[in-house]
Amino acid sequence: MKEKVVRLGYPAAILVAAVFLVIGGVLGWVIPASAGMRNSNGVVPVYVNAVGPSGAPNSMGFADVIKPVLPAVVNISSSRLVKSQGNQLNPFFNSPFFQQFFGGQMPQPRAQREEALGSGVIITHDGYILTNNHVVDKATQVKVFLSNKQEYPAKVVGTDSKTDIAVLKIQANNLPTVTFGDSSKLQIGDYTLAIGDPFGIGETVTMGIVSATARSQLGIENYEDFIQTDAAINPGNSGGALINARGELIGINTAILSGGTGGNQGIGFAIPINLARYIMGQILKYGKVTRGWLGVGIQDVSAPVAKAYGVPANQGAIVSDVQPDSPAAKAGLQRGDVITQLDGQPVQGANDLKLKIGEMRPGTTAHLKVSRNGTPHDITMTLGEEPKRQQEGQGAPGGQPEGLMQGVDVQDLTPDILQQLGLPSATKGVVVVQVAPGSAGEAAGLQRGDVIEQVNRHPVDSVSQYRREIRMAGNQSIVLLVNRGGTTRFVVVQAP
Repeated sequence: MKEKVVRLGYPAAILVAAVFLVIGGVLGWVIPASAGMRNSNGVVPVYVNAVGPSGAPNSMGFADVIKPVLPAVVNISSSRLVKSQGNQLNPFFNSPFFQQFFGGQMPQPRAQREEALGSGVIITHDGYILTNNHVVDKATQVKVFLSNKQEYPAKVVGTDSKTDIAVLKIQANNLPTVTFGDSSKLQIGDYTLAIGDPFGIGETVTMGIVSATARSQLGIENYEDFIQTDAAINPGNSGGALINARGELIGINTAILSGGTGGNQGIGFAIPINLARYIMGQILKYGKVTRGWLGVGIQDVSAPVAKAYGVPANQGAIVSDVQPDSPAAKAGLQRGDVITQLDGQPVQGANDLKLKIGEMRPGTTAHLKVSRNGTPHDITMTLGEEPKRQQEGQGAPGGQPEGLMQGVDVQDLTPDILQQLGLPSATKGVVVVQVAPGSAGEAAGLQRGDVIEQVNRHPVDSVSQYRREIRMAGNQSIVLLVNRGGTTRFVVVQAP
C-alpha cells in the first residue's frame, strides 16, 4: 500500500493521522488478477430523488443516471516484477558459516510478481482509458476487464506522477464511454456518485455530496486541486469515476483520508476532470506533460506576512525566492513581490498560481501584475520548462540563540553541511539543527535542515550575525527567509 502521511501543525496533526492513496494496489500489490473478474455486488442507494438536466426528479433513485455510465467503468489489474534486496529470505545466510558452506556463492533472491487492482474510465470508443498513475506505476503487464467480463491487454500510453494521471489504450472498438462534465462549476452540496471496484469485489456505486473543492496542501501529489466528497471510496476505487447527478464525469477518484484504518472515513478525494482532461490532452498530443515555469518560490500571503510587508492578507502569492537565470529573474521579479494577477485573472493564492502556471506551455508569454512595496508593477516574461524537483537535505548539531528564537538551535554553514543539504556552495546563512518542542520556532514551522538566509530582510552569514539580528528584533515578531531543500520561503515567528 502506498501511504502518504500528512504532517500538520498542532493540534491538526492529532486529528489527521494519515492520507492513504487508494491504489488499485492498496491491497498491497498482492491480490490476484482473477479477483477483478468477480461478479458485481454493488448496491445503488435510493434515499433521494435523482435530478435530471432539467432539475426535475427522474425516479426514486439514481438508477437511470448510473445505468449508462456503468459499462464505461473498468477494472484494471497490473503486475510487476520485484527483486528482494539482499538475502532477506533467511538472516542466517549472512553468517560466516553459511558463507563458507556455499563457498561465497550465496543463494540469489528470485524476482517475485506483485499484482494490484484498480479502476479506470473509458473515454473514447476506440479504447483510451483514464486512470491513476499509481494504479499502473512500474507495471510490466496491465490488463483491463470490462463490465461484460471481456479481458484486454492494455498499453500505458503515458503517465504524469505529479497529478497521478495515466492514460491506457486497449485494442477494441465501439466501446461505451462517459460524458465529460465541467468540474469548475461544482458547488459544495452537489450530489456525487463514485463508481469503481473496491477491494476487487466487483463494480460498486456509492453516493455522497461535494464536501469541498480546491483542496490542496495535503501532501498527496505535487499539483493538488482535489474535489472532496463523502461518497464512499475504498481501496481499489483508484482511477474510477466520480459523476454528478446528470451522469457526467466530474472527477477521477484518487485518495482517502483514513485516520489510520485504511478504510473509508467519509473523506475522499478526486482529481477534477478539467485538470485530468488537460493532462490527458498533453499525453495524447506530446507523449508527456510539460509545464510552464517561473523559477520562483511562492507562498500564501498569511496575516503575519501581510502585516510584515504591508500588503492585504490572503490575496495573491508572495515571492519568497527567485532562482538565478530563471524567467522570473530575467524579467525582474524580486523577493517580497506579491503577484496579484496572471494574464488579467486574479491570483487567489500560491496553489492557484502554481496550477495556472503549470497549465501553460513552456515558451508562453505570461503577463503578471505585482505589488512591490505597495507600488503596482506590470511584468511580462516568457515561461521556461519546469525542471526536476530538488531533494531535501539534513543538517548537523550546533548552538542556540536567545529571545523569541530560543529553542531553535543553529550553526554556521560549512562545505560539508551544504553538500549534505544538496545546496550550492555559494549559499549563505545559518543552518537549523534542532527545534525544541513547544517553541515559537516550532509553531512557525521551522525544521531541522532549514537554512535561515535573512532575519527581518537582513542577510545573515554567520551565527554571530544571526544572533545580532535576533537581539535587535527584541520581542517583536520576526520574518525569516528560510531555504529548505533549495527552495526559499518566508516564515514569520510570532511574538506571544
